[in-house]
Amino acid sequence: MPSLTEWRVPPANQPRPGDYTFDLDKVLSSVVGLHSIIPPDAFSAETLGTERAGNGVLIDDGLVLTIGYLITEAEAVWLHRGDGRVVEGHALGFDFESGFGLVQALGDLDLDPLPIGSSAAAQIGDRVVVGGAGGRTRSVASQIAAKQEFAGYWEYLLDEAIFTHPAHPNWGGTGLISSRGELIGIGSLQLERERDGKAEHVNMIVPIDLLKPVIDDIRKFGRVNKPARPWLGMYTTEIDNRVVVVGIAGKGPAALAELKTGDVILAVNGDKITSQTGFYRKLWSLGSAGVDVPLTVYHEGVTFDVVLSSTDRAKLLKAPRLH
Repeated sequence: MPSLTEWRVPPANQPRPGDYTFDLDKVLSSVVGLHSIIPPDAFSAETLGTERAGNGVLIDDGLVLTIGYLITEAEAVWLHRGDGRVVEGHALGFDFESGFGLVQALGDLDLDPLPIGSSAAAQIGDRVVVGGAGGRTRSVASQIAAKQEFAGYWEYLLDEAIFTHPAHPNWGGTGLISSRGELIGIGSLQLERERDGKAEHVNMIVPIDLLKPVIDDIRKFGRVNKPARPWLGMYTTEIDNRVVVVGIAGKGPAALAELKTGDVILAVNGDKITSQTGFYRKLWSLGSAGVDVPLTVYHEGVTFDVVLSSTDRAKLLKAPRLH
């Protein structure tokens, strides 16, 4: 089994114990490395790969919170302590809406869980630590740069994501730690933004307040126990107030309806669409997975109407392997 790669955050960006009122090393010891193996025939293997590595945070006895894409369809999960010890884990499940994933350690991690704080209480400008597995040399002293809506191309929307700068280079599943030493988010992406005419990288963090409503269901059922949102299997981006298709998921409703890359979504159920967030909110307002979704589409000079039969994306995924 490959070990997690050796690398370090540049010393200037590493957190220093004297800058915080909490025990930095103890808090960071709750962040573990995560390595998962996914079957080659898994639905997500083509887009996310068959081997995924990142981080996770111990939040309860043997319970590790991570970002869901690291463990989607995983048949094996390994948890790496900072001292190199490895414990097998089991992917309990994940929540498509927030993006959170949960792993149960199958052996004793022998670490203290990180207390959970409030992401709503976090303010722009707050000093935070983006904690990676391996302690200070794998963590970034950062600041909250923004709290705002975020739309992802894969039919994903957060009302208020947290953005941090400087960015963590191995962001997946990192723990966003507040000035009180509490967990207030989980790292999801690295994005580029323009500031003062220069491009800079920021991390997009899923706020921890989204966990409380879903954690019990994920532990019990592997997913949130409510009807799923309608899913179209369509990757989109927003260009000049137009929602443009940039990719189609194989076997999804958009593929079955023969939609193509380059198509522009003009309307959902007759309502004009000018933004990705507007597109998602209108789509999800139609009902739960299985609902028919009438779209007006523009393709190479032709405008046409098409009805997609939405589905629950979980139906295309392999269930986690049970031990």
